[in-house]
Amino acid sequence: MKIHSYESTSGKDLIMEYITSLTEEEKVDALSVLEDMEKGNMDCLTIKRWQGKIWEVYFRKHNRIFYVTVEKSDIYLLHACRKQKNKTEKKDKNIVIKRAKELGTLLNKTFN
Repeated sequence: MKIHSYESTSGKDLIMEYITSLTEEEKVDALSVLEDMEKGNMDCLTIKRWQGKIWEVYFRKHNRIFYVTVEKSDIYLLHACRKQKNKTEKKDKNIVIKRAKELGTLLNKTFN
């Protein structure tokens, strides 16, 4: 599978920016999760459907990455954050939905 990370309009890779801000242990775990996703080893990951066609994968210390899969060969990472409550924080929810809509418009698909 090919992983596509969300980039800002200025070209910043916002997912990797988040990952590099983490502790060394969290960073290593996040990168191994991305590697497993790229290899298609989804069975060994903690994944759950978040909303519609948007999924979330968890890694060390309540971190998670929201993503969508397109054509079973492309994974688009939308947002990464730390889960702090039982529900997704409103600002994080809004970011995920906004980015899913942007991607949907770009690819002519619907994700939520």
